Amino acid sequence: MSKLGYVGFTTPDVDRLVEYYTRVLDFELVESSPDGAFLTTGVDHHCVTITRGEGRARTSVGYEIHEDLDDAARRLGEAGYVTQRRSDVGPGTPDVLVLAEPGTGVPLHLITAQDPSGVSGYPPLRPTKLGHVAAYTADLGLLQDFYQDLLGFRWSDTVGDFFVFLRCNADHHAANFMASTKYDGMHHVAYEMRDPSHLISMLDHLAKHDHRLHWGPGRHGPGHNLFTYHRDPDGNVVELFTQIDVVHDEAKGHWEPRPWHETFPMYPRTWEVDAATVNQWGPVDPPSLDH
Repeated sequence: MSKLGYVGFTTPDVDRLVEYYTRVLDFELVESSPDGAFLTTGVDHHCVTITRGEGRARTSVGYEIHEDLDDAARRLGEAGYVTQRRSDVGPGTPDVLVLAEPGTGVPLHLITAQDPSGVSGYPPLRPTKLGHVAAYTADLGLLQDFYQDLLGFRWSDTVGDFFVFLRCNADHHAANFMASTKYDGMHHVAYEMRDPSHLISMLDHLAKHDHRLHWGPGRHGPGHNLFTYHRDPDGNVVELFTQIDVVHDEAKGHWEPRPWHETFPMYPRTWEVDAATVNQWGPVDPPSLDH
């Protein structure tokens, strides 16, 4: 596995969500039509897709992989998963392997690369990249095994027995899943900021556009990232974060040391379900532990 490529949203109001991403989060609009749009933070054609319709967030998620798609299709088929090779998923991704994500049914897209966006340079406010997507699942074990055994993700951390963090590169997590029989769909989508100053500048920008935080700033235990949470115009939870843990040497298996770590070196672990795990600075956001 290489990286999280993009996340797809369905919305009844394409223009409203595009305005939020371009005017508030400072994404670049690459292509658009009355029924959808493709937006990016950088060189890849898109990291966010928007489609007109009714539904929940995270209506698709795409991962860039190092493996040849023919090999991936054969391996997934041998494991019992039905895949489809498609060239019509959207602009910028002419060759996509599509399958249903186990435990959620969300379309999972596997690609080897995207076409370039044609965008150069980074405006002062724009997030650096799509960082991770968190979702609910009724079968956490099935989903975790799928990502680790078949897609090559590595386990990073677990909270209690219901919230798992998985990585596909040096970043602490590109996907995290919460076991729930009460909720389904997306928990949140997260975009990375360069550093705390960059995050603060964006928060001031959010305030000017009447987007108020409903949690944060704070620091998570797992991943140790500084975080803030707000909602987009459709009510989807959006995290803006920085300073996430990274592992530069998988052979050693520990996170690059940081002064705020609990142990030295800091390895992946199972965290207790308590206030410090959710937010080392406090307070706890009660819905974040409701599963």
